[in-house]
Amino acid sequence: MSTIKLYRHALSGHSHRVEVFLSILGLETDIIDVDLANGAHKQADFLQKNSFGQVPAIDDGEITLSDSNAILVYLAQTYDTDGTWLPKNPVDAANVQRFLSVAAGKLAYGPAVARLVNVFGAGLDKEAAIAASEALFLQLDSHLEGRDWLVSSLPTIADVANYAYIAHAPEGEISLEAYPNIKQWLARFENLTGFVPMQLSAVGLNA
Repeated sequence: MSTIKLYRHALSGHSHRVEVFLSILGLETDIIDVDLANGAHKQADFLQKNSFGQVPAIDDGEITLSDSNAILVYLAQTYDTDGTWLPKNPVDAANVQRFLSVAAGKLAYGPAVARLVNVFGAGLDKEAAIAASEALFLQLDSHLEGRDWLVSSLPTIADVANYAYIAHAPEGEISLEAYPNIKQWLARFENLTGFVPMQLSAVGLNA
């Protein structure tokens, strides 16, 4: 098996999804940092890997893939021999997709946006993002009542996809103190074998 190349940015939650899953799966990985500040993601060589000019992307032998959630699906189907990270059971598989949609939708437009404003200076509506985050976290905290994981009795890529931007929500000035079930879920994820943290930023509630 060849070493997988991961093109990422250390402060990208989308990149962290892939990085942490590669580590949990125990896959040999060559991490390549993409200089977003100087526009490396918009250069021709990177655009061949992802025409949208976004991190992350991976090279796995002759296969090149982009989009963090798509990469998670590929890695689970290719390298998870136990089939637990992307279950075959139709109901569980559908619920994984449901939470991948949450990661691409409500999570992206809530805590990810609030964090973008503080970490990268993005000109976006932070107050609206904070309000959306609090509504989402109320729903997720209720969903996690009596559950260890978002979908089944074992962690899935649904948990991987949602972890980083929730764990780093305080960087967008969103406290997690009112959501005990979310905090316990984060702790369980961080105790998984192979877990690697995402770099912290001293902004927002972390300042």
